[in-house]
Amino acid sequence: MNLLASVSPLFIVSGFAVGFLVGMTGVGGGSLMTPLLILLFNVNPVTAVGTDLIYASVTKTGGSLVHGFNKTIDWRVVRRLALGSLPASVATMGVLWLLEVDRAAYSAIVTKVLGVALLMTAAALLFRRHLLASYSRRMGVMSDRRTFLYTVATGIALGMMVTISSVGAGALGVTALLLLYPELSVVKIAGSDIAHAVPLTLVAGMGHVASGGVDFGMLVALLCGSLPGVMLASQFAPRLPDTALRIILSVTLTLVALRLLYA
Repeated sequence: MNLLASVSPLFIVSGFAVGFLVGMTGVGGGSLMTPLLILLFNVNPVTAVGTDLIYASVTKTGGSLVHGFNKTIDWRVVRRLALGSLPASVATMGVLWLLEVDRAAYSAIVTKVLGVALLMTAAALLFRRHLLASYSRRMGVMSDRRTFLYTVATGIALGMMVTISSVGAGALGVTALLLLYPELSVVKIAGSDIAHAVPLTLVAGMGHVASGGVDFGMLVALLCGSLPGVMLASQFAPRLPDTALRIILSVTLTLVALRLLYA
């Protein structure tokens, strides 16, 4: 993709729209940006994932600074997630490199994994309250050791999924943390998840940079839109009903997932 195409105003508008949604809900970065690049702009899936990972790292750094300033990050949770996710991300990139998967095959893998990840994200959004209620009845209060182990395991799963598809750090990460840390406020869960996404998407993104899977012109254009979008949304975050927002986002992600899986 040449530079003139990369700096198209449509990329800036798309970045703003997704950035605004992330600022409003904490969800929608990878789950919307990557399929948007693939389906609307016909970007190669591998390039879309790599570019989106770096885009997410920069965008969520801004969100982390705001949450850090407001003291709404539980760094204990961030460390536990990173203990699993960062090594898993590096290992996933290493396995793909060692297997020498050709670009066409890798693109096909990315598309299918992305579709499945989007369906899981949509389900997590739509049935989050039911999951939380069922989990509370079955599991009760866990010991700190079990919580630690499950959090690291969650990090491993997120590291693998995010590295391949760029999806999972938002809705899936938040849902898992709500199950594991019911004593934390929702805002602290969201802040911790966003803070953890920064190093994870950076590490995974660097792997794609090394393999040439990032379009920097497109990245700059997306960031020109997303950063103002995130900052503006942070001022209006409480205005929309949570239930309506979750339903709209879940339906959208399901339709996009089916389009990717059965294209």
